Amino acid sequence: MPDTDLLRERGLRVTAPRLAVLDALSGRGHLDADEVLGHVRATLPSVSVQAVYDVLHALTGAGLLRRIEPAGHPARYERRVGDNHHHVVCRGCGAVDDVDCVVGHAPCLVPSSTSGFAVESAEVTFWGLCPTCRQAG
Repeated sequence: MPDTDLLRERGLRVTAPRLAVLDALSGRGHLDADEVLGHVRATLPSVSVQAVYDVLHALTGAGLLRRIEPAGHPARYERRVGDNHHHVVCRGCGAVDDVDCVVGHAPCLVPSSTSGFAVESAEVTFWGLCPTCRQAG
């Protein structure tokens, strides 16, 4: 579905900054806000930092982007939404990649108590060293 239709389907106006942010995140994995800004400014040089942050917030709220926050690293955004996937983060360089649904026995995915919460999902982050950092180390 074209991005213009996705925006309209979620009740958002179609604007050049929104389209540019969606395009910046297409096929680029997990970008932080500064990286998104750099890509957006390639097509919209006068876009403000605040405009990009506002768009990221609106698109995340509308379910068109997913925001992840690996501990000790800036928040990152991705377009892969609506499925059950997790992430692996490099302790060396901060690279992030997707990990499809966890398989096998995974401790602590079913909470012993929910304190009355209706649990909807669990986030799993795997930490380690990426191939480049392992080779350099």
